[in-house]
This record gives sequence, structure tokens and C-alpha cells, in this order.
Amino acid sequence: MGQPEMQPEGPPQDGRGEQAARPRPGDLTGRPLPLGDWGEPAARLDELYRWVERGALCTAAWYLADRVWKRRCARSLRCGAAVGAVTGVALPLLDLTGVVGGIAPWGCLALLLGVACVAVDRYFGLTSGWMRDVATAQAVQRRLQALQFDWAAESVREVLGPTEGTAGEAAERCLGVLRRFSEDVTELVRVETADWMGEFRGGGTPVGVQAVVFPGGGRSAEAGGLNGRFPVPPHGGPRPNMPRQRPPEPR
Repeated sequence: MGQPEMQPEGPPQDGRGEQAARPRPGDLTGRPLPLGDWGEPAARLDELYRWVERGALCTAAWYLADRVWKRRCARSLRCGAAVGAVTGVALPLLDLTGVVGGIAPWGCLALLLGVACVAVDRYFGLTSGWMRDVATAQAVQRRLQALQFDWAAESVREVLGPTEGTAGEAAERCLGVLRRFSEDVTELVRVETADWMGEFRGGGTPVGVQAVVFPGGGRSAEAGGLNGRFPVPPHGGPRPNMPRQRPPEPR
């Protein structure tokens, strides 16, 4: 396994899997695993790494592109709400002071337009969707950077040696790194999608956005279970009872 081809730098060794790794435009869909020859494990692992890396980059790019129109619409609606509020307060004051007469009713209309802008933003979830897209894209990029350093560390370990274990164990360790990263990115997308669906059921910032922005805390029990770690009961609290084994019957 001591081959320098596992380094993530440089162009791909061949064009195999290029079409398979390319997602459909405008959608986040599953991608077929590129086929390859395991007769050359280093080249095959390098191809799988590039497939995983390309998928993460496409996911982050999708969220960054999705935030553009949401950001523009959210800013326009917020500007409309601010202008409506200022106009709704200024016009009655001008009417009361006698500077301009008969414009007080227009202030109510301006306030109504401002409230309508806020309601449209809340109903369609433009501002919250913008925040979710940015948070998810940054989380994917942060995990991709960690994967790149982990993959470089595995490559240096195999090149400089001494190699730990057999070649099969080294390949299995590299595949485990790629699998954990893919599952982590998939969980990020699942959390963002669940928040998008649950946003219409209640107000406030979705919990998943806080978990993406602050991955160290606030993670759900389901996310913890997927990582293979379950919450430990507090000190002094009741411990789970293990099933008792029935004693053997006397003969």
C-alpha cells in the first residue's frame, strides 16, 4: 500500500467514473459508484477518493447556488418592510404637523405593505432557507477539509512507513475514512431537509440549523445513534438493567 498515487493533489489518473460522479443539474441525487479494477488498489482508492470529494464539492456548490435567489428575495422583502415601516410612521407625522395634508391614510397602506413583506418572507421561509443553505455549505466544506487532511495523513503513513498491518488492513482503513465522511455529509443533507419540511409546522429557528452551525452541541439523539455513540446516563442516575440469565435446572 505504499504508493504515492493516493495523494489527493494532482489531476485524476484516468477518466473512469467521471460521468458517474457527475450529478444531475439542479438536483441532489444519488450517484452510482464508479466501477474499477481492484487489481491496482492504490489507483482504485484514489479514484474513490476523487469520487467522494467531487460529490461533496457538488453538494456544497448546490447549497451555495440555492442561497443566491433566496438571499436576493429576502433582502428585497426586508428592505420593503423597513421602507413600509418608516413611511407608515413618517406620513402621519407630516400630516399632524401640517407640512403635507391628507396623507395620513397612505401611512396605513405603507404599514400594511411592510407587514405583507414580513409575512411573505416568513411564509416562504426565504431568510431561514438562506441561513440553512449557508450553514450546510460551510459544514460540508469544513468536513471536506478534515477529510483531505485525514487522507493525506493516511497517504504519508503508507509512503514513509513502516506500514501498520497488511495491505488489506490499510485499504480497509482508507475505505472507512471515505465511508464515514460520506455518511456525515448525507446526515447533514438529511438534517437540512428535515428542517425545511418541519419549518412550516412551527416558528423560530430550526434546531437542525443550530446543530449544523454548532456541531459540538445540540445534536439530536438520532444523529448520535448513527455515529455509534449513545448518551451515557448521568452520574448517580439509574443504570439500565441487563437481562438476567435463567440458571440451569438441576438434574
